[in-house]
Amino acid sequence: QVQLVESGGGLVQAGGSLRLSCAASGRAFRIDDMGWYRQAPGKQRELVAYRSVGGITKYADDVKGRFTISRDNPSNTVYLRMNSLKPEDTGVYYCYADTLQSHWGQGTQVTVSP
Repeated sequence: QVQLVESGGGLVQAGGSLRLSCAASGRAFRIDDMGWYRQAPGKQRELVAYRSVGGITKYADDVKGRFTISRDNPSNTVYLRMNSLKPEDTGVYYCYADTLQSHWGQGTQVTVSP
């Protein structure tokens, strides 16, 4: 079983920055993609960004140029640097990691005030 522990959420004013972290632990495993989804109130969960074990990245269109995903493979940790935050970035951010199945973190709240 893989456990994911997220940290780094919080309250920030528009234009500010936050960095989210997510560390995976558990039995010996190989993780393929790691990334982040978010869920805003009343909306479906949506992909924010992911990074493959080989370094391929993908971003949602509305975060390109503002968010950067990075990853430390030896420690199975993924980061999301979020700059120029907007109120519409508000939501619960969930980390995920793919092995033979998808594993999810508990979520961390990000609130961006106008």
